[in-house]
Order: sequence, then structure tokens, then C-alpha cells
Amino acid sequence: MMSAITSEHDHHVEKLESLKVTGFWIFLVTDCLIFGTLFGTYAVLVNHIANGPSGKELFELSGVTWETFILLTSSFTSGLAMLAMHKGKTQQVIGWLIVTILLGLAFVGLEVREFAHMVDEGATISTSAFLTSFYTLVGTHGCHVSLGIAWIIGLIIQIAQRGLNVKTKRKLTVIGLYWHFLDVVWIFLFTVVYLMGVM
Repeated sequence: MMSAITSEHDHHVEKLESLKVTGFWIFLVTDCLIFGTLFGTYAVLVNHIANGPSGKELFELSGVTWETFILLTSSFTSGLAMLAMHKGKTQQVIGWLIVTILLGLAFVGLEVREFAHMVDEGATISTSAFLTSFYTLVGTHGCHVSLGIAWIIGLIIQIAQRGLNVKTKRKLTVIGLYWHFLDVVWIFLFTVVYLMGVM
């Protein structure tokens, strides 16, 4: 009798966690709409440089290429954390998540350095409509990455305390989806903003 109640409770918990993952997919769809709006705004304003510099004058592809490599590598390491989760290897999960955090911090650091360099050149957010849309679009992505880093840190603490259970596995699945989503957005950013910007 007791085992039947426990089994029913476990099934209920798993169903609830599955619904939470579905809810997160809905959140990602709304985030797609936000980024879609920002991309659309950028496309309209990209040539509105007023008396300021254009992307061709500002963008340095070498630094942005490093940012791309680092973020894509962090996506790979977060995938390795998921594989370790499926094998039940808690320490490996934590290890790969730490590597993901370090790569995320490197990405954000390079982006902050890029923004600081542009501001030093006189290309601030208020210089032109183009730069306003650029900083808003790229900055929104950077804020998402920063949020993801804080989220992963919190998740590492939970896994260290509670181990891999139904809830922490669901949270790992969700942060994995979120991190891969940021990579996809960055590929569009790299192509539409930077590659097309220097052409």
C-alpha cells in the first residue's frame, strides 16, 4: 500500500516537472519574439548612422570570432553536463557546469571590452539610431548570458546539496535549453550584425 502511494507521488512529481519544462518552452517562444523585435528594429535603423561611425568602421571581427568560439564551446560543455546527468555522475555534471560558467564569463568579459572600446572611440548608445539599436540588441543578449551564469551557479549549489533528483534534473534540462537558445541567437547576431556589418 505504501509503495503504491509513493509510486503515485513520484509519478505526480514527474508529471509536474514535465509541465514546467513545457512552460519553459513557452517562455523561450516569448524570448524569440523579443529578439525578433530587436533584430527587426536593428534592420530598420542599421543605416541611420547620423554623423557617427558605421559598423564597418567599428566592428573588429577577430574579437567577435573569439566570442563566437567561446560561446559555442560553452554550449558543448553544457551538453557534456547533460550527458553526465543521464549517467548519474554528479561530480562530472558540476565540473562541466563550472567550465560552462568560466566560458560564459570569458564571453561577457570580451563583450564588455568591445563595448568599452567603442565608447572610447566616441560610439556611444546615444551617438546614432544605429548604435542605439546595436547596443540594445547585443546588450540584451549579453544580459541573458549573465543571467544564465548566475542561474548555473545557483543550480550547482542545489546539485551539490541535493544531488541529482527529479527537480534538479528538470532544472538542468531547462538551463541546457536556455544556454543552447542563447547560442542560436548569437549565431544570428554574428551573421546579421557583425558579418553583414563589415561588408
